[in-house]
Amino acid sequence: MSTSARRIGAETSKTRGLLLDAAERLMLEEGYAAVTSRRIAARAGLKPQLVHYYFRTMDDLFLALFRRRADQGLERQARAADSAQPLWSLWDLSRDPRGTALTMEFTALANHRKAIQAELSASAERYRAGLLEAFRSVLTRYEIDQAEYPPIVCAVLLTSISTFLVIEEAMLGMSTGHAETVVFVEDVIRRLEGERHPADIASVLPINPERQH
Repeated sequence: MSTSARRIGAETSKTRGLLLDAAERLMLEEGYAAVTSRRIAARAGLKPQLVHYYFRTMDDLFLALFRRRADQGLERQARAADSAQPLWSLWDLSRDPRGTALTMEFTALANHRKAIQAELSASAERYRAGLLEAFRSVLTRYEIDQAEYPPIVCAVLLTSISTFLVIEEAMLGMSTGHAETVVFVEDVIRRLEGERHPADIASVLPINPERQH
């Protein structure tokens, strides 16, 4: 039977989810080059043949993993924007080190796989569009002049600052100016939303895949 014609496991299968969880953990711990069908199966405690039962190729697996993470990111972004403290929620969500680390791995992978590159670009545009709408809503809620504080600039600044801090610390071991930058940003948020409510923030933060099953 040809690769294109053979049967593929259901996307809703628990086993498929376990394989994606294993692939995500490998990518975070050792980088995308360590993500092979044999190692994924070993990490998930399953037979290697099952990887190819659910994914025709490794590109298909990487795309499924990226799309799952991207969909989760959009869902969390929407919850953050609708929360009682949207600025705190969006700020803390943007500082998730796991999300940033995965994005960096997929960016590196995209240099070798055009399908990943196209998906990464489209997903980034969707996320930026959602963040733009979130800031339009937030600035309206707090009666802030959007001509003086353009929503798109606020959206870019939020993601740029948080992502850059995570990258410097995780990849370069550099933290000069990080604490001061975080204090500055959080003081601005605090003036608008008061102190952070941990319970509200926790409801929009990512869940460790090891705790999902």
